[in-house]
Amino acid sequence: MPSKNTTILTPGPNKLSWRHIKKIVKNKECIMKLIDIINTYIDLGYWLSHFKISTIVIIPKHNKASYDLSKSFHPIMLLNIIRKLFNKIIGERLQFLSISNNFSHLCQLGGLKHRSTTDVDVTLTHLIRSGWVKNLTMDMLAFNIT
Repeated sequence: MPSKNTTILTPGPNKLSWRHIKKIVKNKECIMKLIDIINTYIDLGYWLSHFKISTIVIIPKHNKASYDLSKSFHPIMLLNIIRKLFNKIIGERLQFLSISNNFSHLCQLGGLKHRSTTDVDVTLTHLIRSGWVKNLTMDMLAFNIT
């Protein structure tokens, strides 16, 4: 049983880890090649089949009285690291295009770069105080969609 402080560094199906990617992206020429590949995927509307393959690793949870039940384990899906990098870059690009073209509502604060819970607090405080100034009763309904 691994100790609680053990870090499990298991590469995905292509046997690469973020450590490898960090070394690759230090080279500007490699970054440009990766961007060219991503642009080609976007232009063609094609996603390679080996990016759709994953590996599942089962890791035991700590301090369980019995390991006879499936809920005593964490299944972890390991994805192709290049796919994760491409998803990250495409997500960043979509977010930039969405914000720069005003596709996101000004009240959209979650999941966007340079927006945080502090922004939510400031916005809510402003709305509540604005309501108080107008002698309004303020109600709020909050929910999280995941």
